Amino acid sequence: NLRRRWRKKMNDFKFIIMCGGTYDKWNGEIKHLVKVKGEPLVARTIRLLRECGIEDISISTNHPGFENMGVPILTHTNEYRLGVDQDYGNWLDAFYPITGPTCFMFGDVVFSKEAVQKIVETDVDDIMFFASAPPFADTYTRPWAEPFAYKVVDIPLFFESIEKAKIHEKEGRFYRKPVSWELWQEIKGIPLGEIDYTNYVTINDYTCDIDEPEDIAKIEAVM
Repeated sequence: NLRRRWRKKMNDFKFIIMCGGTYDKWNGEIKHLVKVKGEPLVARTIRLLRECGIEDISISTNHPGFENMGVPILTHTNEYRLGVDQDYGNWLDAFYPITGPTCFMFGDVVFSKEAVQKIVETDVDDIMFFASAPPFADTYTRPWAEPFAYKVVDIPLFFESIEKAKIHEKEGRFYRKPVSWELWQEIKGIPLGEIDYTNYVTINDYTCDIDEPEDIAKIEAVM
């Protein structure tokens, strides 16, 4: 009975893999489709989710090219562009409008199987954030923490926090355009600009995002 209740709660969630935006360093290539050990990155995430028993999987994107991934495509306008010298648009617009419990998985992350399992199995009653945290694992390829996913049950709080972050950006209260960390500060009501590495679910193995083509080889070397 306990196992059945846990599985029902797990299966209440829709999983959306976020694959929008454009990134100048990739020279027009869609980085969510680059291959990691011969497998397209987003296809790898889909496979790992299915291995954990998840079937309600979608891709949110503003690009063509994801039709052969075997999951529904959620067309979502996201004008964010990460330029060489300046960001354009607002990264927080990347979150697709939702009506029920949803886990947003970041599409440019190389997840380990254990990381996906932890995200899938973590019970959430409101909102939970998943990211790396110091001290980092030996297999981790960055000297700083990176975000991986949001699991959302309290939908009003989530999108109200996004709007607050946009307002606070206009007021100049962030040192950069707000992204995952700034959104988590808004959700938790902690001082803006401060990061608490203890108030979210930490994943500390080789799981990490890719910002530049060179990052792929670094992660493949420790997988």
